[in-house]
This record gives sequence, C-alpha cells and structure tokens, in this order.
Amino acid sequence: MREFIGEDFLLSNETAKELYHGHAKDMPIFDYHCHLSEKAIQEDKPFNDFFELWLGGDHYKWRLMRNFGIDEEYITGGAPHKEKFMCYVRALETAYGNPLYHWSHMELRNYFGIDDVICSANAEKIWDKANDYIKTHSLSPSSLIAGSNVKIVCTTNEIFDDLTVFDDIKKKNYPFRVLPTFRADKAMNIDDPRYTEYLGRLCSIYGDISSFEELEKAIAARIVEFKEKGAVAADIALQKVYPPCAREKAAEAFGCALSGKQVTAPQAEAYKSFVMGQVLRGCAANGLAVQVHVGAMRNNNSRMYKILGADTGYDSIDDGASIAALSRWMDALDAEGSLPKMVLFNLNPVWNLPLTTLAGCFQDSSARGKIQFGPAWWFLDHLDGIRAQLDSLADTGHIGTFIGMLTDSRSFLSYPRHHYFRRILCDWLGRKAEDGEICRDMETLGKVVRDISYNNAAAYFGTDKQA
Repeated sequence: MREFIGEDFLLSNETAKELYHGHAKDMPIFDYHCHLSEKAIQEDKPFNDFFELWLGGDHYKWRLMRNFGIDEEYITGGAPHKEKFMCYVRALETAYGNPLYHWSHMELRNYFGIDDVICSANAEKIWDKANDYIKTHSLSPSSLIAGSNVKIVCTTNEIFDDLTVFDDIKKKNYPFRVLPTFRADKAMNIDDPRYTEYLGRLCSIYGDISSFEELEKAIAARIVEFKEKGAVAADIALQKVYPPCAREKAAEAFGCALSGKQVTAPQAEAYKSFVMGQVLRGCAANGLAVQVHVGAMRNNNSRMYKILGADTGYDSIDDGASIAALSRWMDALDAEGSLPKMVLFNLNPVWNLPLTTLAGCFQDSSARGKIQFGPAWWFLDHLDGIRAQLDSLADTGHIGTFIGMLTDSRSFLSYPRHHYFRRILCDWLGRKAEDGEICRDMETLGKVVRDISYNNAAAYFGTDKQA
C-alpha cells in the first residue's frame, strides 16, 4: 500500500518516479494565468492568520463547504476565522476524489511542514501549528512566491486598472517577475448593468470617450501601455463567442449604451464580437498571446450574486459550444495576417477534441504550438480532467509543444497545483513508456517533462531564459 501523499504520490511506476524526481520536481514555475492581487504582492504584508492565507478569497474551497451544507455565515459571513477553518476541515475530511482533498494536504506539507491528515480530530492541532508557523516566519506574498520557485507571475488586470503598481513591484527586486495581463471583458460586456461605470473608469485612465472611434483608440492604446509594463498576454473570458460582424452594428450598440437607451440582444452580440476582434488584432500587432476561455456559465445563482457578486463560487459548465464562431474568427484573422498566438482554455470536456483539432488548423512556423490547447482548467483540473486533457492533446496535436500548467487562483498557496499536474504528467508518460507505447528514452522523455514544466512557456511567451 502506498503512503498517503508521500514522495511518490500519483507516481505508479519506476519511469514516472524517475521523470518527476529527476526532471520535473526542481523546475521553476511559470504561472502564466492567475488572479493573485498585484497590490498584495506590492504591499507584501505578512498574513495575520491561517484562515486569511488558506481560505480568504478561495471560492474553490467555499464551493466545497456549500456542498457539505455549511451555512454561508461560516463561509463568507462574519463568523470568527477559527470557526470557519473548522467548518472547512469538516467538509474536506470526506471529500474523496475532489482535488481540494489533495491540494489542501499538499499545501500544508509544502508550506508548513504539517503531515497530519486533515480531519476534525487534528483540526485544533493544525490550526495552532499553522498559525505558529505564520507568526514565526512572517509569511508574506513575496516569501510564498519565491519559496515556491516561481519565476514569472502573470496577474489578470482589467483594461482600466492602474498599472503603476507594476513599476513599484519591479523596484522591489524580487527574485521573480510580476507581469500584467490585459483583460477587456468589462469593456466588452455592454449588456452588464455596470457597463457605463466601467466605461467611466476607462475614461479616467484614457480620457474622454464620446464615440465608438474613441473607444477603439482607447482599447488600442491600453494594449500598448500594458505591453510597455511587461505584459506578454491578454485574456478573454466570454460565456459565448459570436461570429464576426460589421463595425456599424457594434457602433450602433455603443451609441445606445452611451445615450442610456436599451441595448438589444442582437446589438450586444454584435458589439461583443467586434470588440473581441479589435482586441485580438491589437494583441497580434503587439506580440501578446491571447488566452481565450470558453465553456463557463457564470453567476447562475442570482440571489447570491446580489449578495456576494461575481467570482464567489456560483459558476458552472456551459453546454452551448462557441467553436464554430471561434473558427470563423480565427480564419478571418489568419487571412488578414492578424491571428495572434492563442491559448484555448476549455471548461466542457465534450469539446476537448473539437478544440484540439481546431487548433491544428491554424499552426504555422511563427511559434511552436502557436495555437495551444490550454491545460485542464477550473472544474477540470482534477486527476481525471488532467489526464483527459493530455490524452486529447496527444491524440490529435503535439504533446511536446505544450506550455503546461497554471494556477488560475486567488490564493498564494496554490503553487502545489503545478506539482500535482507534473506528477500526473510524469505518470502519464511513464505508463506509456512501460506499456511499450512510446520509447523509454529517458533523455528525450526528461527533456519533454522539463519543457512542459517550464521551458515551453518561457519560449512561448518570450519572457525568460529556459531552465
């Protein structure tokens, strides 16, 4: 019987063990998509207690607690931190199969040296040990990032965000770099009730925007400003991709929003589509890779959305494919020489092969794996989901060009997820080698593991020397 989350956790064969311990384990981390607060990294204040560090803002963990029937008062409400922690422990101790069961134990071991099984019987001891460690070591965002062997952190930033914070971070000379990622979703979602508020925030950065032409100029200018601050990527997360449309229809929708008139559904679709196209063209012109997220159905629970807002654990997997519309956009941009590097993130496993085969239609010599099938994301970054993503990519694409894992997290303790992925990757390759499906050439296999762990992302985004 194997040890629970021991040295060889998830490594089922000797080849896998050799690949992980000899090639993957010590590779640096390139976290090319996350939701960490750049302001928190800049301020670098020590954390107050274990709850703040482990549970504050982590809607993955909130969702698990709700599934266990815990009252919201002990999740996002005003209950004392220790009581919230105890509730999470009760929810986690029988959450077998959920990746949080693995991640939470890995976080305790990696950052606090705590090997105790997370359960009600150990909860008091874990709480005391973790809090003692936080106080003794003055854990802060920078110490956790640096201690995780992270070299690049790409945060996610709205089009109207103040970018001077990245200048302040650079002056601190951390052993890692923090780069902004351009995100224009709030300028694209014209049917959002807060759209005019977001437009006003963009105006405060750019200047007056009283016409659609000015909006186009503002978007283009902000992309350039993001690049000047070190950005290597942009991010688009729409629930649905709409096919290309005429500029006039998008301008009409913008005029309605600007004058306070109701924007119809067809107008909103036309606007979202056209502005997305402008973002893609702007990114291509400035050498930014675009991370496109499809398959999420957001804010399902309107009652809780009114109370807590977005990104609090009430999203799910969508069943309305955007693949045909995405293909039309990629084809149109390719034809005009404006197709940027793209990372296609998929939340619905049914669409794995449709997206890997679509990616293969637009590859060229400008970059190895120019169109990436992104890693298993969000509801799919569990054991089976990661294996399924690797299977689909290998079956119809090229595994050797894959840019590897990311955290997609708001928690500074999320970096063990990279090692969770690396263990699964090494086991996946090891099984194939030991079953005679691929050549057991350890030099080549080791290079593939090192490349997927870090080097491919460094080359793809052009930010750092390979390790």
